[in-house]
Amino acid sequence: MFRTPVEEILFTLEAIGSLSSGPDAVEPDLAEAVIREAGRFCDTEIAPLAAIGDRIGSTLKEGIVTAPPGWAALYRAWADGGWNGVSAPEEFGGQALPHRLHIAAMEIWNAGSMAFALAPMLTSGAVEALAAHGSAALKALYLPKMVSGEWTGTMNLTEPQAGSDLSTLRTRAERRPDGTYRIFGQKIYITWGEHDLTENIIHLVLARIEGAPEGTRGISLFLVPKFLPDAQGQPGARNDVLCHAIEEKLGIHASPTCTMIYGDGRYGNEPGAVGFLVGEENRGLACMFTMMNNARLAVGAQGVAIAEAATQKALSFARERQQGRAPGAATASPILDHPDIARTLLTMMALTQGARAITYACAEAVDRAHAAEQAGEDAGHWRDRAALLTPIAKSFPTDIGVEVASLGIQVHGGMGYVEETGAARLLRDARIAPIYEGTNGIQAIDLVTRKLPIDAGEHVRGLIDELRRVSAAVALSNAGFGGCAARLEGSLDDLTTATEWLLARLAAGEQAAALAGATAYQRLFGLVLSGIFLARLALHGEDERAALCRFFADHHLGETTALCRSICEGSESMMAARRAFG
Repeated sequence: MFRTPVEEILFTLEAIGSLSSGPDAVEPDLAEAVIREAGRFCDTEIAPLAAIGDRIGSTLKEGIVTAPPGWAALYRAWADGGWNGVSAPEEFGGQALPHRLHIAAMEIWNAGSMAFALAPMLTSGAVEALAAHGSAALKALYLPKMVSGEWTGTMNLTEPQAGSDLSTLRTRAERRPDGTYRIFGQKIYITWGEHDLTENIIHLVLARIEGAPEGTRGISLFLVPKFLPDAQGQPGARNDVLCHAIEEKLGIHASPTCTMIYGDGRYGNEPGAVGFLVGEENRGLACMFTMMNNARLAVGAQGVAIAEAATQKALSFARERQQGRAPGAATASPILDHPDIARTLLTMMALTQGARAITYACAEAVDRAHAAEQAGEDAGHWRDRAALLTPIAKSFPTDIGVEVASLGIQVHGGMGYVEETGAARLLRDARIAPIYEGTNGIQAIDLVTRKLPIDAGEHVRGLIDELRRVSAAVALSNAGFGGCAARLEGSLDDLTTATEWLLARLAAGEQAAALAGATAYQRLFGLVLSGIFLARLALHGEDERAALCRFFADHHLGETTALCRSICEGSESMMAARRAFG
């Protein structure tokens, strides 16, 4: 049975996210109350419905999607608790708490059920995009109900021919004399695009206005409600949008992944879904990136959540399952006592804690940038830090979620491969996270080609210097780190070497060589951050944390040397080997 690791989350928020200090500081009692109550709701309300959601899933009949039994009531209870507005603006009914508290809460929801948490995650991103780019009228009409959770939001980008490459997008928008637009087209893979949890659904849709420039420069963003609000702001006439189909998926079965049709004439007085422009014409992608960046960090939290749930499940099983005799034992032993199982579980624990720290560090950068902007100060440093960390915070934790969930099945043995234990569900759910909201390969491209060159590479160099100060503190500590400091320094040397090699390739115009090592570099950066953050946690904590940091350094940081070699020496062989494709 899952139990939210409240103490671990609070400890990491303070040690990594500095929650009680800075311009956006939160009183420790308030932070603890938020996390404890979020954990209670998850453990008693969300987690118990995860299995039935996976088994039954959402269903579609005549354009109506019905969530699994109990899920509509679950969502209403969640919204009534005010959880949708944790970090939303106060002027629209939100609590305006720091984003890192919101990310911690998102981790908790996803650990209970990733399929359930996807609806709030997309709504949160839609709220942020609308708050940043919407007109005063749109914000006044839609944000209060979206912040309260009465209405949910979606993100509509993907089309059958336009996945990661949005330049080929075909959904079109036609101007109307009243200032609205009519939207025509098809969108696929729309998470919670139709459901019975709320009385209205607010779609944010990318489309191309007639006569717009080709490519991504001609894309605009539109707000398209399922029901057009009436004069009292309540759901009125049905808009010309419907769910045509839902996907049969590997995991997250309770979350309906919809094919949406806009403007087929089924609803309304004339064909075309009524849409309202968000931001400026032909600037829609910039608006949508506000939502996407929010979602990318939240998806990283999904990876942490799955890893935490898998680790708890595997550890519980390993304590109870007796099999064989461990070294030195006279009778049958719990499999936890076997060294290989212990190694596996420690790996799961260390990777989970490292990934959690990365997401909280990224959320802190987002908060610090926002606080500086609100104070009229220069937010450049923290904006750059958030930009640098976001692709890592999306990719590394989601890769870890898959890796840890797979290890969890291994600990269970044959019992993990069957559905009875629930270990298999976690792996099935986890596998989508490295794909959506920008595949992890795209995150690697973004990291290497856009984020490393920030300030001609000086920002990433500054971050590495900060990380070295943690390593130096470990070297001076007497907390049982052993040779951990030397291993941390070695991994930082690998990161420095790879970083400078990539920057040199980019400066020389050798982009293909740089991109050949992009994914390896992303993994290398994630491992180094994990090692350093585990050390920071240990410096703030007890001997057990130092021991886990030492374990990670001894057993996993050695990978950074191989990754560095692959990055700096492997591009030519990769290019040559491509001939094998024929």
